[in-house]
Amino acid sequence: MTLRRTPFHALASAMGAQMGPVGGGFLNVQSYGNPCAEHLNTRANVGVQDLSTMGKIDIKGPDSEALVNHLITNNAAAMVSGQARYASVCAPDGGCMDDLTVFRLGLEHFLVVSGSRNRLKMRDWFSAHATGLRAYVTDMTAAVAFPTIQGPNSRAMLQALIEDADLTALKRWHFTHGTLDGTRIMISRTGVTGELGYELFVPADEAAGVWNALFAAGGAYGLKPYGVKAMFTLGLEKLYPAHGIDMDESITPFHVGTGAFVKFDKGDFIGREALLRLRDQGAPTAWVGLVLTGDTPAPDLTPVMADGRQIGHITYSDHGYSLGRVLATAHVERDFAVEGQEVTVLGQPATVTRKPFFDPEGTRLRS
Repeated sequence: MTLRRTPFHALASAMGAQMGPVGGGFLNVQSYGNPCAEHLNTRANVGVQDLSTMGKIDIKGPDSEALVNHLITNNAAAMVSGQARYASVCAPDGGCMDDLTVFRLGLEHFLVVSGSRNRLKMRDWFSAHATGLRAYVTDMTAAVAFPTIQGPNSRAMLQALIEDADLTALKRWHFTHGTLDGTRIMISRTGVTGELGYELFVPADEAAGVWNALFAAGGAYGLKPYGVKAMFTLGLEKLYPAHGIDMDESITPFHVGTGAFVKFDKGDFIGREALLRLRDQGAPTAWVGLVLTGDTPAPDLTPVMADGRQIGHITYSDHGYSLGRVLATAHVERDFAVEGQEVTVLGQPATVTRKPFFDPEGTRLRS
């Protein structure tokens, strides 16, 4: 099967992008040759990543709020226009089918942004549950290019390009609209790097002009592109769980520490009863960070050992380039999910952390 290209494919390729499959039937940038440099530049200056492969599901109609609220764990009814929220979509047994972002565009209008690999699954899930409702589900993925601009210089750079939106006043988990190089775009203060950053929703047929305008102005701010590999190491340092890596349909939000985004008081939603039971009894395992010994990341599923037995397994391990340490995430038995707990990975000591490795107070996000 031929993999689909994003609107930025040719432009990124011309900049030396190394492409690979990312799920959902798409090809996208893995790196530009040096994930470490891409990671560090995003922390120090500003980076841009093409996230156009993520699913964009448009939901309109009088029953749009009821549909969205029935399918997500967070409370869509409590959202106002211009607001975004993180949420899980769960199966009836509470397992995570995907974690995604919901944007309220209007009284009867939502946009759901899903993970790339779950794009088709989420499209079909929302469409199937819209049957019989006055809610109209449209897959807008191909029509909307989706660059993310992340890093401490992101606001200054974008504000210089977008004169008709006040980005200083834009709070995290909110969005606005503005004009960039003659193209009307939606600008959301969201992202998965742990940095001040913005995600842009751009008409696909005008994407090239926006990309070129970003790089024409970006040199003064240190703008450089980054790929999926740097995205994962940036997220690892912040202990952001990733669907398909740290969670799947056998894992619930309470296993990965996102139970705060499950709003039981909103009423019924798919998975509610199972999640209530788990909340009350407690998940038997917890998702934690690990600081490893040595210079080599641990393979996925590597056993985590303590007291001479396996108490969990690695979900992801890589370099924490900002810290100069090798890091990992793991599911471990709840009794061992304690800050500072000593465990063993591949025969070497490792230390459990429950806080983000980098900027644990989140001050960079609030800058």
